[in-house]
Amino acid sequence: MNQEGKHNDRGMRKWRPFASIPEQHIGLNKVLEGLNKVEKPILAEDQQEQINEIIMRSCGTKVKVLLTYFKRGELITETCIIDSINVHTKNLFYIDEVFEIKNKIQLSDIVDVKFV
Repeated sequence: MNQEGKHNDRGMRKWRPFASIPEQHIGLNKVLEGLNKVEKPILAEDQQEQINEIIMRSCGTKVKVLLTYFKRGELITETCIIDSINVHTKNLFYIDEVFEIKNKIQLSDIVDVKFV
């Protein structure tokens, strides 16, 4: 409170002590990131066949699919259109729904595909 009896807000100054140890902040972020990571799921043969069938049926048809893949310890799900497959490099090319950008992913990283 100041001399006139009004409340004086400290604003962002009150949070400064927590930013004074950047190493601690970085370490805590790494620990929290590690808690969210998962191991890559191992698919059964019938699951792999089902994924392959949906990919082949939707490839080049502009039909939307829900694609789930493993990337850096996370399972990511996107709505997309499967554009093409390169069997030599084992890559799948898809166009994401949000940015409409062509992306590439390894077929081995795909965990699930469903029609929308």
